[in-house]
Amino acid sequence: MGNSFFGETVFFSIVIPTYNRLPILEKCLRALEGQEFSNKNYIQGYEVVLVDDGSTDDTLNWLAAHKDEFPHVRCFEQDHAGPAAARNLGVEKAQGDTIIFIDSDLVVLSNFLQAHTNALVKGKEKLKSDRFFTYGAVINTCNFANPTAEPYKITDFSAAFFATGNVAIPKHWLEEAGLFDNGFQLYGWEDLELGVRLKNLGLQLIKCPEAVGYHWHPAFSLQQIPKLIDQEIQRGRMGVLFYQKHPTWEVKMMIQMTWFHRLLWGILSLNGLLNERTMSPFLQWLINLGKPQLALEIARIFLNWYNVKGVYAAYAEMQSK
Repeated sequence: MGNSFFGETVFFSIVIPTYNRLPILEKCLRALEGQEFSNKNYIQGYEVVLVDDGSTDDTLNWLAAHKDEFPHVRCFEQDHAGPAAARNLGVEKAQGDTIIFIDSDLVVLSNFLQAHTNALVKGKEKLKSDRFFTYGAVINTCNFANPTAEPYKITDFSAAFFATGNVAIPKHWLEEAGLFDNGFQLYGWEDLELGVRLKNLGLQLIKCPEAVGYHWHPAFSLQQIPKLIDQEIQRGRMGVLFYQKHPTWEVKMMIQMTWFHRLLWGILSLNGLLNERTMSPFLQWLINLGKPQLALEIARIFLNWYNVKGVYAAYAEMQSK
């Protein structure tokens, strides 16, 4: 569809994997339908390629009943296989020349596509090639009623090279890199691993802070801790898979598989003495004060300790095979 942004116009395919996220997904899709363009010279149009990853919350039935409200959305489904497989299916079905990845709990502003377009055009003029992608801003919020009211916080900063929260990239580079590795079936790293392969192809990152997405998640509560711990252990396992594919010092640092991380989180957690049981009263006190985000940042002390232990356990298991 259309020429790439090297030609006259760009046609976007916004690929969104979703799994049991219907309430926030509705806000995500409505924001994408409300896009406004200040300069249509470079935009031919866009589609939203939604891939349902085996949801059990009636997502597909709801979308079918409301399809008239979402003219840009094309829906696909798969058995639950994780976001890497869902994004790959989305890319395969995409009709656009430029893919935008966002998550289904991201609510964007009305200038979102225009901002990515402007950055793509500027990037092309600057680099004289399309060997780059644009990376928008992601602001974390737990305000469900009005997610886009959240101000930018220092904790929203990301040093990631390629993360699928808010990124636009020519489709042919994804295909040349080999798309996402479906081996990443647990939580974490599938996007950063693809990022390593894109970097090896010589792609550059161009920041696009005007393309803002608000990443919604419920306010932190003690009930979330078991799930968060499980995610950190999964992230440890997937981190080792990442390292197996790219055994470099850079990846070791990213997945926290170094003596430095072991020492850091070991000391900060008092070798595991500061954990979900011993810290619960303090975390609950902060939550009661109306500071759930601060409570979560402090909980990261023991969450990171679980992550580091998960990395080393998975690595030892790999070595013994």
